[in-house]
Amino acid sequence: MKPQKLKALSLFSGCGGMDLGVRQAGFDVLVSIERDPHCCESLRANGKCQSAPTKVIEADIRTISPTILAEEIGLDISKLDLLFGGPPCQAFSQIGKQKGLADERGLLLFEMVRFAQALKPKVVFIEQVKGLVSAKDKTGKRGGILQLLLDELTQIGYVPKWKVINAADFAVPQKRQRLFVVATLDENGFEFPHAVCAEQPKPTLFGSLKPYTTVGQAIAGLDKPELKGQHGYSRADSHVDPTPAGDRCRINGVPEGSHLAAQINVLPSEQIKGLTKKDTTKFLRTSRFAPSNTLRGGEVFFHPTENRYLTPREYLRVHGYPDEFILKGPIRGRSGRVKNLDQYRQIANSVPPPLAKAIAEKIRGYLCQKSLSFSATA
Repeated sequence: MKPQKLKALSLFSGCGGMDLGVRQAGFDVLVSIERDPHCCESLRANGKCQSAPTKVIEADIRTISPTILAEEIGLDISKLDLLFGGPPCQAFSQIGKQKGLADERGLLLFEMVRFAQALKPKVVFIEQVKGLVSAKDKTGKRGGILQLLLDELTQIGYVPKWKVINAADFAVPQKRQRLFVVATLDENGFEFPHAVCAEQPKPTLFGSLKPYTTVGQAIAGLDKPELKGQHGYSRADSHVDPTPAGDRCRINGVPEGSHLAAQINVLPSEQIKGLTKKDTTKFLRTSRFAPSNTLRGGEVFFHPTENRYLTPREYLRVHGYPDEFILKGPIRGRSGRVKNLDQYRQIANSVPPPLAKAIAEKIRGYLCQKSLSFSATA
């Protein structure tokens, strides 16, 4: 008889990167809660491929009662194994205005505590930007918001641990540092996973580290992307090229692995326009021989050798998604604007599935060990 899957609940699900990693680690994600309609389309599209599709709730998390939700899905309080999510992080981002708790998006972080207090999951798993480590609270104390989160989790019976992890250390072809908090109920037995890759491979106490996965390795094997025709794009796999003609001209001549602003003394001023040396992520051309910079919602990075953006499908690969993953919603140019999240921003806002899986596997191991210990003493 197969062991019963552990039960998990996803908040702030986005397009489902964290959900996918947790599911790959052996959890049954009962419900995904997300307010963006295009992300919900992506969640539903991928849910159709599951033997037991996850229930997708399209709503503002603040309008949902955890206890009523538990009743609706037949979940007994305290029977939930894992509560996880990545609340909106713009309030704490190092590239944003860092308004912290003055920004209502910062307050959403504490919705994780509200749900944990009501449902008493065995483990709470939270993803945030690295900037939360130094984000100031209302008194101006650096790191005060993170400490408040840890204190609130402690007050409701959890033992929290946190760590900043680079996705590239877990075979994701992208240098992306994020903060992860894992809080266990009543006891301190969880340990974060050890890196499996490094920029300079070397032996460690936990095994030999492999070299970082590169952009070239990630996007190899894809054919030429489809261009926009008279009736838009027809490909369903998101491997389409929305690069405007102006951006093709501006990236022309930028060396592989460099960015346009670095060419101020090389390329014509009409191509540089108003860029300064600080604009290191604008008109950035990725390299085939290194991981990408952190994917961002406000900029789209360029192909290593062609004068075009990476396609959403190539972005998915750089983020560690499998090719069978489906994205829904609009595809835009860098300067385009849509009311809700386009495909590029869905990916950039999500947790790389391989990293989510690595941490979720350690959570699963912890829960299984705890269950064995309980059985042995029962």
